[in-house]
Amino acid sequence: MTARERKTCARETFDQAERRTRIRELNDGLRRFARSGVICLTAGVQALGESGVAEALIATRDFDAFTPDNDPYDEHDFGAFRAAGERIFWKIDYYDRNRRYGSPDPADPRVTIRVLTIMLASEY
Repeated sequence: MTARERKTCARETFDQAERRTRIRELNDGLRRFARSGVICLTAGVQALGESGVAEALIATRDFDAFTPDNDPYDEHDFGAFRAAGERIFWKIDYYDRNRRYGSPDPADPRVTIRVLTIMLASEY
């Protein structure tokens, strides 16, 4: 590998890390502060009642048990926990601004709508 190729490879690696950091920050903004996106609760979570929904929302907001197993890309886009006596998953997906297709660039909030779905594990 030439010096120029190494430099290009290093720049791409830095750009990828910077992109991943931006996606993680945007995901955490939605999950922790209900910023810049849509939050959906499945019928199963809604059936937990007001206190169960509140518990699931708080647990999602406070989730910080990210590991290479459940967050291999370090984007903070998935989590699993127990709340209200149930195993619950949350997942963030990226859509285009019309929510018809996947986002062309999840790191760019100008072209992306984030959707956080909180569901019972049995609904997955």
